Amino acid sequence: MADQRRLTEQRADGATLLIFYVLALLVVPARFTIAFVPITLPPALFVALCLAVVWFAAHLVDHLAMAKGRNAVRTLLAAYVVLHLTTYAIATRRYLPADELSVSDSALVRIVAMAALAVFVCDAVRTGERLGRLLRVMVGCLTFGAFIGLIQFGLGVDLASYVTLPGLRVQDNGYSALESRSIFFRPAGTVNHPIEFGLVCVLGVPFAAHFVFQARDRGEPQGRWWFALSLLSLMAILSLSRTAIIGLVVTGIVLGLLLPRRRGLPLLGVGAVFLGGAAAVVPGLFGTVTSMFSNIEDDPSFQGRTKDYDGAWLEIAKHPWLGRGFGTFLPSKYTILDNQYLLTMIENGYLGLLAFVLLFLGGIFAALRARALSKDENIRGIAVCLVGAMLTSALGAATFDSLSFSVATGLTFLLIGASGALLRTARQEAAVRTAPVSGSPAS
Repeated sequence: MADQRRLTEQRADGATLLIFYVLALLVVPARFTIAFVPITLPPALFVALCLAVVWFAAHLVDHLAMAKGRNAVRTLLAAYVVLHLTTYAIATRRYLPADELSVSDSALVRIVAMAALAVFVCDAVRTGERLGRLLRVMVGCLTFGAFIGLIQFGLGVDLASYVTLPGLRVQDNGYSALESRSIFFRPAGTVNHPIEFGLVCVLGVPFAAHFVFQARDRGEPQGRWWFALSLLSLMAILSLSRTAIIGLVVTGIVLGLLLPRRRGLPLLGVGAVFLGGAAAVVPGLFGTVTSMFSNIEDDPSFQGRTKDYDGAWLEIAKHPWLGRGFGTFLPSKYTILDNQYLLTMIENGYLGLLAFVLLFLGGIFAALRARALSKDENIRGIAVCLVGAMLTSALGAATFDSLSFSVATGLTFLLIGASGALLRTARQEAAVRTAPVSGSPAS
């Protein structure tokens, strides 16, 4: 019986399939797309579409351990997809130039795939242990990307540019990983841009911290998780991105407030020492980072981000409720908007903005609810990490057009789905804990 149970526990499941997605998203350089299809299709997006098919097929039967029933995250994702389909239908009824229509088609495929990915996570990852395994792989892959970024920053060598993979072609994103700010190279790791790189590094920081504490509680080696935590934090700073710096501050506040004192306070202390050490080891780093905020009104980068806001409101006024169509506001044709909320209002209207914001709020609610229901320290710790990650991603969307970047988008939807999966797990645990014991007077 014990051997049979062990075989059952080791059988491939939804978390196993999601590991392939994480590898395709975070290890394969984001500049690669599949060569033999007519649309821009990164490998991770192809895996997400495959997971959507698996999810649909698994829900046709009852023996594949796919969760069924209501879940707040699933409901919000369904509303988000329905709104995008409505926007697409209205936009394509009127005339759209060929270039905008083409991008709109591929953008709809992308957003449906991302929503399906989140639902797959929510329904297919059934236990806290399997969710933890998926998140450990995610942290490991993020650490790999951070190491690539460290080489870019320190040596000016982009290792990702030397990679070639059969069946994939390189899509030029118009950015070189060896461009600079001040006296420093700005790393991009395996993703498309330093801002995106900084954000995804920050998203991995709370989970790396959680696994440090988990390893300590279990009496396991902690070194690899301390290494991951240190490297991800360092590269978030070295990305020289305001988005990443703000994200680190938000993450620190969330962990400090929601973690038990025996964990939160030492972690903040270690973070302060680490930041001081990073500033001492990298001369000029502290001055460069502080200047990004102290002289923000005179910063050409900041001025370039905000000068187009008046024009954005004029575009919003043309189609206020459902927008002009997702993906149709082409940066090469109109202007680059470094604010996903403004871009969402242009492309999906006020209703689209509401649906987008509710995704973050729903993920935060699910994580906090799971933390309240569960007595398992692993589940409670992951819940705190997800709250920090959702807040960081939500704030990041105000500083750049996050849905235009495949890795940031994929990671955000993965974590939204993880919040739903954690809520399911916590509810199951609470139901088992409160169920009457067989043979007791209550039964």
